[in-house]
Amino acid sequence: MPDDGKAGKLAKDKLFLSEIQTYPPDVTCDATAKRGSVVEGMENIKMDESAVDEVTASVYGSRFAAQELPQHEMPDQEMPKEIAYRLIRDDLTLDGNPILNLASFVTTYMEEEAEKLMAEALPKNFIDYEEYPQTAEIQNRCVSMIARMFNAPTSDDASAMGTSTVGSSEAIMLGVLAMKRRWQNKRKAEGKDSSKPNMVMNSAVQVCWEKAARYFEIEERYCYCTEERYVIDPTEAVSLVDENTIGICAIMGTTYTGEYEDVKAINDLLVENNIDCGIHVDAASAGFVAPFVVPDLAWDFRLEKVISINVSGHKYGLVYPGVGWVVWRSPEYLPKELVFNINYLGADQSSFTLNFSRSSSQVIGQYYQMIRLGKRGYRAIMMNLTRTADHLAACLKQLGFIIISKGQGQGLPLVAFHLDPKLGHHYDEFAVAHQLRERGWVVPAYTMAPHSEDLKIMRVVIREDMSRSRCDTLVKDIKLAVETLNSMDKKSIEDHRV
Repeated sequence: MPDDGKAGKLAKDKLFLSEIQTYPPDVTCDATAKRGSVVEGMENIKMDESAVDEVTASVYGSRFAAQELPQHEMPDQEMPKEIAYRLIRDDLTLDGNPILNLASFVTTYMEEEAEKLMAEALPKNFIDYEEYPQTAEIQNRCVSMIARMFNAPTSDDASAMGTSTVGSSEAIMLGVLAMKRRWQNKRKAEGKDSSKPNMVMNSAVQVCWEKAARYFEIEERYCYCTEERYVIDPTEAVSLVDENTIGICAIMGTTYTGEYEDVKAINDLLVENNIDCGIHVDAASAGFVAPFVVPDLAWDFRLEKVISINVSGHKYGLVYPGVGWVVWRSPEYLPKELVFNINYLGADQSSFTLNFSRSSSQVIGQYYQMIRLGKRGYRAIMMNLTRTADHLAACLKQLGFIIISKGQGQGLPLVAFHLDPKLGHHYDEFAVAHQLRERGWVVPAYTMAPHSEDLKIMRVVIREDMSRSRCDTLVKDIKLAVETLNSMDKKSIEDHRV
């Protein structure tokens, strides 16, 4: 027999639900509706009751799973947070696996404790020094540690001159601006023309150098690579310097082959010839490698002509994307007029950045890594990466590839290589890279810098999470890719790539 009490309750619930469902959608108890919408157009939005499936169904049983994700216009109505999270996460599965992306120098692994600290710092606006003074203090600690790592002539208790950035691109922009303004001030003081600045650099520079030159109207003077040399030639570089040269760019770890340019040779030639021209060292990649792998190599502030250095914290500094650093030899190399003083955040503070508001997370992550690992920890990691790179180079050489990157710590922990032209392959490096994609690996194939662009090469960047075991798996897949291509005719390879 049915329970009369329960039956009565069900009847009342049904009546209540029917009253809600039949309530006119344009009727509201909100008095503000009678006065019109605060924002024009908002009155046209239907504030319908949530459908039952939004609450009770699974993500893929909800109506949202049967709809296309918004692409061009913000939707009128909200969706449950769990559904939004899952649908976006599903969309992102179409991205590649960052760990298998061997084209990138950017960090793909950090410890859980570092991730927690960075997540907690996300809401903090780094630029607000008054509200977050300890975060500003942590940035200053990082600047001091990095400046001393680069042998800046700073006393034990003195603060170094530098700042954090969102990456080496911004750091380079700031370094170039400082060099240009210092040169302009000098020329004006001498009563000379200051309208035609130029800058000397290798043709293999990262694109941010080209951007800096064009954005700030500086003539680019290139020391071009050759088929045998992929770094700057010190003698040629110094010969390009004239009275309008604001500085020379020297790269510690080129993007193409990972080689270190001879900063000391450039410095010595400038000194010997009594040329008043500074050097900015682009140590975006090597800044956290060379000091620990080849500590006796002179490339930093130990050389008197080196006036500024940039480094990426999110490369071998071992922090997730979004942090770089630039440091100067001393305050005289950063003209005061480039530093802005503001007080509209609650206190007087100085600002020398191209960006303004940003999260404190990456700066906190950098500080964590530096005190967590210390010099010994960084050295252990960088030495392991160097050994792994040497192992990969030896394996690829056994497979018949030509290695053009430097090993034994004389360059970045990466391997740049190409097919041996003597073997007469009917495919190129781009075909090998395409074949590796089928296994999930992203190994870039590209042409060399201007004047050596006939050479096609491939490059594998060895990052912190590239273990020896994973490296061996990569070698097996490269061997399989070559065997597969050898078994295909030229037309099949071209059709396959299309």
